[in-house]
Amino acid sequence: MSFRISVTGMNAASSDLEVTSHNIANVNTVGFKSSRAEFADMFAVSGYGISQNAIGAGARLSAVAQQFSQGNIDFTGRSLDIAIAGQGFFTMASGGSIVYSRAGNFQADQNGYVINPSNQRLQVFPPNAAGGFDIGRLTDLQLPNGDSPPSATTSAKVQTTLPAGATAPLVSPFDPNNSGSYNFMTSAEIYDSLGGVHTQTMYYVKTANPNEWQMNTYIDGTAVNPGGTPTTLQFDGSGTLTTPAPPSTVTLDPFTPTNGAAAINVNLDVSGSTQYGSKFVVNTLSQNGYATGRIIGVEISDEGVVSARYTNGTVNPLGQIAMTNFPNTQGLQPIGNNAWAETYKSGQPLRGQAGTSDFGMIQGGALEVSNVDLTSQLVNMISAQRNFQANSQMISTQDQIMQTVINMR
Repeated sequence: MSFRISVTGMNAASSDLEVTSHNIANVNTVGFKSSRAEFADMFAVSGYGISQNAIGAGARLSAVAQQFSQGNIDFTGRSLDIAIAGQGFFTMASGGSIVYSRAGNFQADQNGYVINPSNQRLQVFPPNAAGGFDIGRLTDLQLPNGDSPPSATTSAKVQTTLPAGATAPLVSPFDPNNSGSYNFMTSAEIYDSLGGVHTQTMYYVKTANPNEWQMNTYIDGTAVNPGGTPTTLQFDGSGTLTTPAPPSTVTLDPFTPTNGAAAINVNLDVSGSTQYGSKFVVNTLSQNGYATGRIIGVEISDEGVVSARYTNGTVNPLGQIAMTNFPNTQGLQPIGNNAWAETYKSGQPLRGQAGTSDFGMIQGGALEVSNVDLTSQLVNMISAQRNFQANSQMISTQDQIMQTVINMR
């Protein structure tokens, strides 16, 4: 019996060494969580239970417990490297089943799907029509490989400061081709429905009336004044715009491009324009259209919102990373490749968004490294080695005792 007790001790020490070896082997594995060997004593049980004077039957490996403590976060600058700071797991689709991981070293495959090195697809909550995300549904995260469609200009804003001391031009009537017929001009680029670029020009002409100007608006050399009439700008004695009356927006006549695009209809906002000072100043010149765009990068927010950024300045949300947690993470089944599977002991998966409830934050351009403390593992290795040696010494001692008994005469 003594031999068998020592053998259980050697087996326990060997298991401890195996767990330690596994931890050390994965010291550089992204998202790896170390394990701890846990042991229990053994007693022989008879039909009458265990006697108070019973001698134990040794030790056994009762569990290999995962240690889900936070690993250090290393910043890589790579857009598809993602780390979780806090609790939760990435949700991954793997051959029709769902698995979970802390390793965020992702990449895009030939079809644009975001995958890990095991070809498991990252799951996200898809965008909905209300501008949020459908947290009740999972979908594969896929990066777009086409262009971002253009958007025609529908509104523009020009805010100027006109000099109060200006006089009416000597040349009349107004002619956009004769700079002597107007005082000042400014231009902006606008876009049609096909992404074509057009030039919208505003010409400012001082009238003979005090505090009054006329604004002539042209697109690609074609007049688009409202109803064919220049816009009258009137200011009060303090230089504040009074006409057009607030909200000081004029609807320009439609302009039909020659490239087959739909007619451009622009609402021009001139609010905030003033008349004072001695110089012509353009304070604001903006519009809401944009041309076709090519994807130039992927952005990931702290809440896990993944967005594609395009050359035309637009940002298109692709989904929000689906975070998953469990009532008992110790009950998860490790399945290799930095992944775990749900079990009865782990409880039902709890899904949510980063930064809410029991979920940590997302850090884009970074990776969570292994949480293995190499120094502690080396100390544990020495301890397990000593335990193994001590149990083997017990077998040697018991062998000597038995040999002595056999040699008795």
